[in-house]
Amino acid sequence: MSRSGSFSGKCHPNSPETPPRATRLDGLIPTYVEMCITAATRGNEIIILTISNMSLIMTIIKRTGIHYAWVVLAVTFTCLFVASTLRSVPGIIMLSLEHEFHWSRETISGAVSVNLLLFGLAGPFLGRLMDLYGTKAITAIMLTLVTLGAGGSIFMQEPWQLYLFWGVIIGAGSGGTSIVMGSTVVNRWFRQRRGLALGILGAAFSSGQLIFTPIIMNLNMQFGWRAVTLFIALMLGLVVLPLVMIFMANNPGIKGLQPYGDNGSAAPEVLPDPNPMRSAMANPQFWLLAFSFGICGFTTSGLFQTHLISHGIEHGFPEMAMAVSLGVMGATDIAGTVFSGWLCDRFGRRWPLAIYYALRGVSLMLLPYVESTGQLMAFSVVYGLNWLSTVPATSALTADLFGKQNVGVVFGWICFAHQVGAALACYGAGYLHGLFGNYTLAFMTSGLFALVATGLVMNIRE
Repeated sequence: MSRSGSFSGKCHPNSPETPPRATRLDGLIPTYVEMCITAATRGNEIIILTISNMSLIMTIIKRTGIHYAWVVLAVTFTCLFVASTLRSVPGIIMLSLEHEFHWSRETISGAVSVNLLLFGLAGPFLGRLMDLYGTKAITAIMLTLVTLGAGGSIFMQEPWQLYLFWGVIIGAGSGGTSIVMGSTVVNRWFRQRRGLALGILGAAFSSGQLIFTPIIMNLNMQFGWRAVTLFIALMLGLVVLPLVMIFMANNPGIKGLQPYGDNGSAAPEVLPDPNPMRSAMANPQFWLLAFSFGICGFTTSGLFQTHLISHGIEHGFPEMAMAVSLGVMGATDIAGTVFSGWLCDRFGRRWPLAIYYALRGVSLMLLPYVESTGQLMAFSVVYGLNWLSTVPATSALTADLFGKQNVGVVFGWICFAHQVGAALACYGAGYLHGLFGNYTLAFMTSGLFALVATGLVMNIRE
């Protein structure tokens, strides 16, 4: 594929250079993606092999004494780990889309804003469906939708197609592979170590960013943005979806177990309340959580994952330096998010949450003055330590205040507030860039809002 995205070369099935029954796309993508395509042509054999060995895997799990909650957590981690790539892509391919199609920064930011808004809006509805019908089926359907959206975006030529594939289809579908899913899983499967488990899932986003951002940046630079979206479609369709279909379980009772940390044989299923949002919205604690988490979105995904790379390139940093910066943020956020879960298990949620927002606000207001690579990496470490550290505390507070059986829908609406903030920051930063030619005002405003969130969190009761 050329930089413009046109395909080159022909297919050579069964050539000496390729494995039997594989299809090689010359010059399109590196070997690791080609292996995924080979797997696609032999998908039936792989799935049959996995199913035939499933009983052996389950026997090993039982003999080693591993609670099945950790298996479900591992599958959920993988799902969020790969899906996190979707959040990084717009910022990486933004300049490529501008150069190929001559679309404005505001137009592209608008499509990403739709994506973020629908990602958040889908959360509470999907969370409610997960509460009622289980996580497995809903997640599988949404993974299929996102895979089709990513694959279809390869062929887009007009702005409305960008809004359709990346804005609507991927935006709505990715709501099924979000922390709403993770929160639902953890609060059903864990009675102890909830904070740690939520921290691990929060780290899935960070580690996904750490691993995949340099890869997809290199793909974009070498083969164009279409190779990036094809890579994501293959990873979701050939790796994540089969794992969810085979190993995911909706609740411990299905496996004849209690949640991790309980004693007994089988956990009685607690049904969700008929109208959980009516009581939640009448509680001021809900609005404190929602507004503070909305500011979390305003100061993270909508702003950074869409505009940070463009901001850095405009300040003279190379593309790969900015990709490494995001990777460093991901690496430090893994430690920060897991540590946040540990803190929440031992010292409560409110004070750590307030500290995260205060630290974030100060670091954002210093970002416009970062001029050297050393300063950029130092900023990445400080900011990364609290990027997703807010998630374990906010999710655990939601479950404690409104019931674990309702966490899907209640936390889903709180996550919607997060995505409203993200969408406003995404479009607003693009608009301000059009007015002033830089992102300074956008970063300063976000920093001030983070300090406001600190005050909101201090008023939450545990």
